[in-house]
Amino acid sequence: MEIWGWVFIGMLFLADFVVKIEPFKLGRSQPTERISGSAGDVLEDNPVGRLKVFVYELPSKYNKKILQKDPRCLNHMFAAEIYMHRFLLSSPVRTLNPEEADWFYTPVYTTCDLTPNGLPLPFKSPRMMRSAIQLISSNWPYWNRTEGADHFFLVPHDFGACFHYQEEKAIERGILPLLQRATLVQTFGQRNHVCLKEGSITIPPYAPPQKMQTHLIPDKTPRSIFVYFRGLFYDVGNDPEGGYYARGARAAVWENFKDNPLFDISTEHPTTYYEDMQRAVFCLCPLGWAPWSPRLVEAVIFGCIPVIIADDIVLPFADAIPWEEIGVFVDEKDVPNLDTILTSIPPEVILRKQRLLANPSMKQAMLFPQPAQPGDAFHQVLNGLARKLPHDKSVYLKPGERVLNWTAGPVGDLKPW
Repeated sequence: MEIWGWVFIGMLFLADFVVKIEPFKLGRSQPTERISGSAGDVLEDNPVGRLKVFVYELPSKYNKKILQKDPRCLNHMFAAEIYMHRFLLSSPVRTLNPEEADWFYTPVYTTCDLTPNGLPLPFKSPRMMRSAIQLISSNWPYWNRTEGADHFFLVPHDFGACFHYQEEKAIERGILPLLQRATLVQTFGQRNHVCLKEGSITIPPYAPPQKMQTHLIPDKTPRSIFVYFRGLFYDVGNDPEGGYYARGARAAVWENFKDNPLFDISTEHPTTYYEDMQRAVFCLCPLGWAPWSPRLVEAVIFGCIPVIIADDIVLPFADAIPWEEIGVFVDEKDVPNLDTILTSIPPEVILRKQRLLANPSMKQAMLFPQPAQPGDAFHQVLNGLARKLPHDKSVYLKPGERVLNWTAGPVGDLKPW
């Protein structure tokens, strides 16, 4: 305990010191040390002039009317599909001439179907997506040239285009067959997983920038919390037998550290949640139903070192954000040793992680602000698409050639939407 206390005091001093050096103001550019190497180059890329995107004009039942029915979707962690659509409509990369387009975008709000408690229901999503693809393939010639290989879709469900929130069921479903050739822009990312298609672009979940701006605290506030977490440890409502949720990692956090004075953890979600994160040195980011959660974004924004507990996770914009340098990775099996792992990190390592977390350009890359800002998550998505160009000639099909099976998948998916 004496060692823990000594390290804790040292970390608090360093955390306070770094926050004073580089306070973060949302939406403002501040001088800071540049992120070195290829990550810094990618982070600062400007996609304008490097690609053109054609946005399909779909009937409003696929997007705007769904949002009108439930405006809560604007603040949901899956809202990137809505804001990406709005961004592209006025983006300088948009082209109204599909013949010159590098990419085609189909604006379908597949996650905007929420329960009274605000949880997304993905069960209608496959039929909705199939319907939209049938529409664009029937009314425009561009899908049929490649069967979607030059198209991209936002699918920010827990398990992307597998369209289920429980991993076992998502794996059983697999990626919607009609999306097998398209590029998927999704929050889900886990190596060697059937729900992660090769070439997918992994993005952060949506976290409201304006809301976080209103919760900023004075930059001189010391970081007096060592480890912070608020959230579920057991999801008894959706997983009564405990066989799926977080693969037991969250339960292990609670059972091992609920009485540890260095761990400020609880299921309660206080009104001071954002302020508390700004007072913490480490913020736990364990997997839930999927490997990721909005805590990852919140931790980066508020300069709290993310402790990532999710085996084989593929993190957002991994070629631009130096996750290994700003975060701490803990294997799910090692959660019982979390206290030893964190208190053993040298103070100079803590200092460097906090310096990097203070970089405004890295924070900006994690956000979908309104209006868009240079280097934000919208631009990082476009950068990812631009790096895939030019398309290989092999993606263009011969006349009459077909690759995708339109009748594959569960029978329920084939019903009209």
